[in-house]
Amino acid sequence: MTQNKIALVSGGNRGIGLEIVKQLARLGIVAAIGARDPEKGQAAAGSLASEGLDAPVVRLDVANPASCRAAVEEVAGMFGRLDILVNNAGVLISRDGPDASVFTVSPDAMLMSYLTNTLGPLFLIQAAAPIMRKQDYGRIVNLSSGLGQLSEMEGGLPAYRFSKAALNALTRTTAAELQGTNVKVNSMCPGWVKTEMGGGGATREVEEGAATAVWLATLDNDGPTGGFFRDKKPIPW
Repeated sequence: MTQNKIALVSGGNRGIGLEIVKQLARLGIVAAIGARDPEKGQAAAGSLASEGLDAPVVRLDVANPASCRAAVEEVAGMFGRLDILVNNAGVLISRDGPDASVFTVSPDAMLMSYLTNTLGPLFLIQAAAPIMRKQDYGRIVNLSSGLGQLSEMEGGLPAYRFSKAALNALTRTTAAELQGTNVKVNSMCPGWVKTEMGGGGATREVEEGAATAVWLATLDNDGPTGGFFRDKKPIPW
């Protein structure tokens, strides 16, 4: 990858998103931090500056289609292109209580999960894909989860599971509709990572969680599209 590659990472101000920004920046890629709260985004950018890494910050609320369009337009306006989109922002409503069961999950939990985990990536893809098609280059990475795998689907956390399974469907559909272009679209599972969402019992470091996303974001022209990966290896849908 060359230094002129430009990326936008949603939810890039903390956790896996911030680590993805950091790893991309270390490769010489300009990775913009998409943050719902720009002050938190600036604080995250400041933490990278101590390492000599520069990351611009854009306001981005993935639940708002207008905000998604504006963020993509801002990044493309600043740099004249957008090469990489990492759909990292996501929510897990509750591990306990009524929302943890399919029989009791609330409509609000379902709607918020779909809006953030599925429709947010859709809004950003709709804004970014025309730019990528025009420049004949793009890498779109959707951060999904093993909890969204139909092949290993179990009970619990229905809003999160359903929204991530739908995100995988978005990946496959988008990749199919972009066949014949140099725009690649893939899903990945970071594993159970030690972040605010993952909680204290998580088993993986944030660096491990981000590595596959960075790999997919920097695929060569002969790399895969329409796949689901963990640790840089294909996994079942």
